[in-house]
Amino acid sequence: MSVGVETRCVPDAEDLRRSVADRFATWADTEARDLPLPGAGRTRDRFAALYALGRTDLSLARLAEGHADATAILCELGEAPPGPGERWGVWAAQPPGTGLQARQDGDGWLLEGRKAYCSGAHSCTHGLVTADTEEGRRLFAVRTDHPGYAPLEGTWQAIGMAGSDTPDVRFTDVPARPVGEAGTYLDRPGFQHGGIGVAACWLGGARAVADTLQTGARTEDPLTAAHLGAVDVALYAAETALWEAARAIDADPLDRSGAARLRSLRVRAIAERACSDVLDRVGRATGAGPLCHDPRHARNAVDLTVYIRQHHAERNLAELGALVGQKASPEVGTEARSEAGPKR
Repeated sequence: MSVGVETRCVPDAEDLRRSVADRFATWADTEARDLPLPGAGRTRDRFAALYALGRTDLSLARLAEGHADATAILCELGEAPPGPGERWGVWAAQPPGTGLQARQDGDGWLLEGRKAYCSGAHSCTHGLVTADTEEGRRLFAVRTDHPGYAPLEGTWQAIGMAGSDTPDVRFTDVPARPVGEAGTYLDRPGFQHGGIGVAACWLGGARAVADTLQTGARTEDPLTAAHLGAVDVALYAAETALWEAARAIDADPLDRSGAARLRSLRVRAIAERACSDVLDRVGRATGAGPLCHDPRHARNAVDLTVYIRQHHAERNLAELGALVGQKASPEVGTEARSEAGPKR
């Protein structure tokens, strides 16, 4: 066996990160400007754009969705949108063992500590990041060109979503500007709308995985045909829920009905279940061949497997069940009726 020649069938993690970063920069300078805001009357177009990105490349979709979400957050909280050449991320994960603190320093604020899962850490020019203060958790805007901002090498070892560049970041006296008051990041209706945007990316990725079965299926084989039919049902149902959610958001963007959290939990759970079903059935129908010999399919499958773990599984289902079980909840079982007509 020769060891003097290196054969590379797929790009390494660093090459992949750079490729995704370049495409993200192009997207942010072009298509991002035309993306509708959630609740502005064209939410279906917004979700369709995120879906298309997910079908193309889930790592790119992850960065684009973060920039799109940051744009919506800035608008909802009375801030200026991203400027030309800017690329924003939203870094709000709170896993155990890491923590970011914000303290006042004269008229300003400084961030100190470690933040996990900062997608686009090397390519974003700005971030919206949550940090703990004496008043509670708040959202801050930061620039990534400060010397105290340091992505931690070796903290993103994922094979799936490798191109999303999602390491931990160490903040050392990094100047920050508060965006909104304590608690407003989570309390605003747009937080729930944004969660459905993530599900749109997932479903685009699931459709890309399903394309392998769709294009190569031998439908004269009844077992293959059955898997293809089941995949079609799962995606049709999830996509229908996504488009209905877009309509409901446009009908009630400020969530006067109180249905936004229930809707978000339902749609994300439906999407996650559909993605898992697609991954399983396409694998069972096609065997190891595409995973071993088709780099695009292999990347789509492993990226989707990692990305849908943003869904908190049984914890989210438990919260959904608790909401459904609240007899006095005005939204339970009435969302379709309460949002059937236009609200504005």
